[in-house]
This record gives sequence, structure tokens and C-alpha cells, in this order.
Amino acid sequence: MSDQDSVYHTAGFGGGVPRGVRPAIVVVDFAYGFTDTQYPTAADMGAEIAATRTLTDFARSVGIPVIYTTIAYQPWEIKALPWLQVATGMAALQVGTRMVEIDQKTGIQNSDTVIVKHGASAFFGTNLSALLTGARVDTLVVTGATTSGCVRATVVDAVQSGFNVLVPSDCCADRASAPHAANLYDMAQKYADVTDSTDVLTWLRAVSG
Repeated sequence: MSDQDSVYHTAGFGGGVPRGVRPAIVVVDFAYGFTDTQYPTAADMGAEIAATRTLTDFARSVGIPVIYTTIAYQPWEIKALPWLQVATGMAALQVGTRMVEIDQKTGIQNSDTVIVKHGASAFFGTNLSALLTGARVDTLVVTGATTSGCVRATVVDAVQSGFNVLVPSDCCADRASAPHAANLYDMAQKYADVTDSTDVLTWLRAVSG
């Protein structure tokens, strides 16, 4: 055990996350503005999209809810929202542009739910919690982009909303490796079971009968 791990263990962090029997998958912001490198806000997320699709394709086939999110702003919001004064590149994610469309490589279907959000968390200012509660979901699998931003914010709010959370690390992407790794570590210590797509797929198969 490293000194860092020892500090967290002594403080009582890094406990296990229980897994229920009614999962759902939230795919955070795999929209072209994040996945298509012709845009300055994007990074190469092909491997993470492919890993996520192994989960969503299976989930859809057995009736497990698959929910996508995207960030899309109206023009009047650009100067009104403080977040966009810090993360100015996000202002390009405007309603009606290709940048806010979910990347077709994700395998998204017309029947899938798409949540449009205006902040980092998929829960903030949306009806996501109500949708999950209505479907009696007890465990949420969170994937997408970016690990250090919208994925982390969604994970924190998911826990605070009463859901057990699994984060397959190979299904999460970021623009840089350091914040990606640091946030996965922190989520594992405080909020979620950080695992991989193989483990999650095995569990989804088990709970689907």
C-alpha cells in the first residue's frame, strides 16, 4: 500500500460500493464537440466510446435504460453564465450546431433518452433523478467525458441523489492524462466503484438474468 493509499485508508475512505439489481447507464457528453478533434474543445475518445458501446449495446438488448447527455446553450446564455466566463471554449456548444449532437459512433438509437444540460452534472437542473427513480434504478454506471469535469460532477450528484455508482475507467475520457487519473483515484476513494468495462459487462449480464 502506498503512503497515499495508507492516508486514505486510515481516514476511512475507499470502501466498497454495493451493487443493486436495477442498473442504468448514463453516457455523459460523448457529443461531437468533445469527440471530434476538428473542434478545439475535443480530444480523441475513440477507444473510450468503443468500450462504452459494448455496455450500451448489451444494456439496450435486455431493457436496461441507456441515457445520453449533451451540453447545449442558447445564445443569450453565453454572457449570462459564470461557468462560460471561465471555460470560454464551452460557449461554442450552442443549440442547433453539430457540436452538441451525440456522436453516432456511440451507437445511440432514436429510442434512447437524451438529457440536455447547462452545467457539469447530468443531474443539475434536469429531470434525470426523476427518470431514474421512476425506473426504480438502484445502481448507476457513469461513462463519458470529461473524467475530471462532467463525469465527476455527475458521479458526485448521483451519490448524493441516493444511487450506488460504478465508473468503468476505460469508458471515461479526458483531454489530459493527469486530471483523468487523479479524478478516477479520488472518485474511487469517496464516491464510486472505479472498475472497467469487462467487470461491468459481467455484472450487467448477471443482473439481467
